[in-house]
Amino acid sequence: MATDAMPKMNGLQNGGMMTMNESDVEILSPNDLSEYLAAGTKESHDMAENSPFVKDFLRGRIKRELFKLGTAALYFVYSALEEEIERNQDHPMFAPLYFPSELHRKEALSRDLEYFYGEDWENQISCSAATQSYVNRIHQVGHEDPALLVAHSWTRYMGDLSGGQILKKVAQRALKLPSTGEGLNFYHFEGIHNPTAFKRLYRSRMNELEMDAETKERLLAEANLAFKFNLDVFAELDEIGKTINEEVSDAGFPPHGDMEGDINMCPYYAAKMAASGNTTYARQLAAMVFKQVVVTPWVAAMGWLRGTSNEQAPTDSAKSNQR
Repeated sequence: MATDAMPKMNGLQNGGMMTMNESDVEILSPNDLSEYLAAGTKESHDMAENSPFVKDFLRGRIKRELFKLGTAALYFVYSALEEEIERNQDHPMFAPLYFPSELHRKEALSRDLEYFYGEDWENQISCSAATQSYVNRIHQVGHEDPALLVAHSWTRYMGDLSGGQILKKVAQRALKLPSTGEGLNFYHFEGIHNPTAFKRLYRSRMNELEMDAETKERLLAEANLAFKFNLDVFAELDEIGKTINEEVSDAGFPPHGDMEGDINMCPYYAAKMAASGNTTYARQLAAMVFKQVVVTPWVAAMGWLRGTSNEQAPTDSAKSNQR
């Protein structure tokens, strides 16, 4: 519980968009659920970023057909997740995290798939074996232990909101997608005006959930399992990619493994520091984006970095467009 550490919030809603006051700050503790999950999944997060599939994408080795398959996989995952979220929207362990208008991705992904496959897209995609295992687990959790939906939602949505706009722009360049956003609706959260502020709100809601130590441990185990499912999907896509003959670009961000241990060279870290107001990293990030390309919604979800205590927070009462 982090209620003693959280200041009173005074933010307001504005036409369904999240707003915040400049004086609102979030004070996090290692015992907060969000920080506990972040620390406890660091190894899984690093494994995902250093998987062969992700490394290839980070180097800019992009295949359009593989990107389409990744988008289809995301569609099946989010369809399952949001079905179970709707089923359990009133569950005491999940109700505070119910933000359908702000977060849900199924509709956006369906528009992306229509762009890539045409109006008959539903008959052209299928759920792969690795994706089906992920989907099955989400449905099992939703029916048998809805509290664990917190881990799946945290793993996916907080990743989606981190670095999405930057990845959207570089994806447009890498795949020569329209500047108007077709094929990349996944990255566009119409109901969130300030992603950084919204992530503060989401984490504060997580940190105020009532739970015992055993439930907290189970949530961490489930979050690591979610990362494993993503790794399995990466491995599957990597194998499929070996059978696709397609010209790819070959200029991208270096993965962590090629940085000789210097995290300052990581584009996601630069993005995080730039977002926090560090002008040095803002300039570094601008140079990276100008010179290099990287893409894939799965990379966006896995490449997110953790929040810092000096970020500003929105009101805890600003939960818009629910139910």
